[in-house]
Amino acid sequence: MNILELSEQEIVRRNNLQALRDLGIEPYPAAAYPTNAFSMDIRAEFREDAEPREVCIAGRVMSKRIMGKASFAELMDSKGRIQVYITRDDLCPDAEDTTLYNVVWKKLLDLGDFIGVKGYVFRTQTGEISVHAKELTVLAKSLKPLPIVKEKDGQTFDSFDDPELRYRQRYVDLIVNNGVKDTFLKRATIIRTMRRILDEAGYTEVDTPILQNIAGGASARPFITHFNALGQDMYMRIATELYLKRLIVGGFEGVYEMGKNFRNEGMDKTHNPEFTCMELYVQYKDYEWMMSFTERMLEEICLAVNGTTEVEIDGKVISFKAPYRRLPILEAIREKTGYDLYGMSEEEMREVAAKVGVEVDESMGKGKLIDEIFGETCEGSFIQPTFITDYPVEMSPLTKMHRSKPGLTERFELMVNGKELANAYSELNDPIDQEERFQDQMRLAEKGDDEAMIIDQDFLRALQYGMPPTSGIGIGIDRLVMLLTGKFAIGEVMLFPQMKPEVKAPRDKDSAFTALGVPEEIIPILRKAGYNLVSTLKDVNPAKIQQQIIEIVKKYKLEVEKPSQEQIAEWTR
Repeated sequence: MNILELSEQEIVRRNNLQALRDLGIEPYPAAAYPTNAFSMDIRAEFREDAEPREVCIAGRVMSKRIMGKASFAELMDSKGRIQVYITRDDLCPDAEDTTLYNVVWKKLLDLGDFIGVKGYVFRTQTGEISVHAKELTVLAKSLKPLPIVKEKDGQTFDSFDDPELRYRQRYVDLIVNNGVKDTFLKRATIIRTMRRILDEAGYTEVDTPILQNIAGGASARPFITHFNALGQDMYMRIATELYLKRLIVGGFEGVYEMGKNFRNEGMDKTHNPEFTCMELYVQYKDYEWMMSFTERMLEEICLAVNGTTEVEIDGKVISFKAPYRRLPILEAIREKTGYDLYGMSEEEMREVAAKVGVEVDESMGKGKLIDEIFGETCEGSFIQPTFITDYPVEMSPLTKMHRSKPGLTERFELMVNGKELANAYSELNDPIDQEERFQDQMRLAEKGDDEAMIIDQDFLRALQYGMPPTSGIGIGIDRLVMLLTGKFAIGEVMLFPQMKPEVKAPRDKDSAFTALGVPEEIIPILRKAGYNLVSTLKDVNPAKIQQQIIEIVKKYKLEVEKPSQEQIAEWTR
């Protein structure tokens, strides 16, 4: 990398890196470092009346206060932060060689560097539990400076809070922003608890293909890729449903999968095209059983994560204590709008949509119309966990017909804080009925509905071998984490959410500059001066450009021949 592409702090750090090597210190040692303690545990286990505890710790230097022959530093490890007390006499018992303290520690180690410390635990005069260093080892040099968040009189300065920067550079976000790591530790607890509950229930975790011939199991627009070895286009899965139900056909009592799904749709605060979902299918169960199982599972997960069944989101207290309200979707729409859609024709539903101010288009069939009306007029009002049940058949192509309500299906969606968290069915296991539902979906696709399902002939074949009565559910893990951690944006609970490509300043190629007669060694200097495009050189006073070049050459001690004003004038014409 050209030195002119670096900031001044980056140059200083690279010089310090080389200086360490010149002293015979390897800034990136290969040997394991024998840590035996963590910051949080040291504080929790400290006893005033015990013998001083010998510890070996390691972490990132987050602050340094050098006071002559003694210093204090804050070290951050994987569990938190702890103060370290460092003195010249401890690090350099040979008074004639104080290099490790006076040069390495005071001058060559920067904030963000990793060090190892061996010493003993004590409490300072100000009451801070700290580690008194007896040995110091360089473990890794940081070449980029961290954004240092400062606080004074209750105000925060230089905070690293731009969401785009935080999501794109999550590694920095985790280092400098308190609480970010806790969110992802809670996410891990949620997944671990859910997996334990499912395993203890006797269900089997499985893996199914991500690349699929047919995008099935949900109504969504897929991502398309190309499989070179097979010479055919494939779809990134939009759901795991159809493969998991094949396994129920094959004889598993219950199967579940936690994995990524991909839907080529919009991005907003609650949607990401790549998301994590848990799907579960259990034989000889129905959607009534699944509602009971789900509310008990979510109650237990909430307790495991937060120690209580309640969470507070934007001033609203949401209780995951079972049982939850159960409300048919058409009744919910009638409650909110005054219109009973049961038995209405497609045209009558369009008229209702117009009356309640919901925009629809010609590609929408009955299912999509009901979905739009519910989404716009009802969904956001369900703050406490609520099972919305008994969806019309047009909305549910994979769901068993309701046992007592013609035209409806045995399906529920779990709404929490105004958003869908889970979707579940008494699964359709009649292969003839299923084929007719797929045919209806294909007719919707012909009308222009790009989210309609494609017929999966192999799945139909599997059903013809016989699938027992089964209930299945899909739970959005990302949304569940949002709820249980009180976050409003899905990017806050995904370590690396999808982002638009970084926008970089436009920059002409070297050939564009050399075409004007600019020597190659001068091009980086011009860029450092702000001339990334040849057009920016036009009409600039050659004397000004020459002065800028001279200043940069002097500052960075570059050995280049400085161009004359006459030469520069040729570039600016």
